[in-house]
Amino acid sequence: MPMPQERIYTSEDYWHLPEGQRAELIDGKLYAMTPPSRIHQEISGELYTIINNYIKSNEGDCKIYYAPFAVNLNADDKIWVEPDLSVICDKDKLSDHGCKGAPDWIIEIVSPSSARVDYSIKLFKYRTAGVREYWIVNPMKKAVQTYFFEGEEDSNLFSFEEEIPVYIFNDLTIKISDLL
Repeated sequence: MPMPQERIYTSEDYWHLPEGQRAELIDGKLYAMTPPSRIHQEISGELYTIINNYIKSNEGDCKIYYAPFAVNLNADDKIWVEPDLSVICDKDKLSDHGCKGAPDWIIEIVSPSSARVDYSIKLFKYRTAGVREYWIVNPMKKAVQTYFFEGEEDSNLFSFEEEIPVYIFNDLTIKISDLL
């Protein structure tokens, strides 16, 4: 949900938020971020572990980061987001501030306060910025919406009980119910 606005915010405002306050900057608007729920943290931690172990065991060049991790989505200072999980395969995009440009794979875990932003605003921004794969994990509905934006775009809806293929890693599937 956007914070009350009286002006257009910039990356300067984003980087100078009061200590302990988290928000995302999207097109001049600051969106407040509420603390995650226990199930959110459980899913995030387990997904991080599975993906990180996969990357390491395959000696991959990708890195995975968990929130709070700043992503300057278009590398233009207009959008700073903090996805729950970001997989970045181009190390040139990494800086001391986070990621400059689109990660290869982003996972957002929906909370009641973030659903509208995750399913609409971020979906559009991630797609147009060049994110290759985007997952929206919805613990309330026990469903995962996946998007693959390379080549012939694809979108699928999976239940937590189904094996979900990871498009950017051909031989990795994840079943969310196994994580809980």
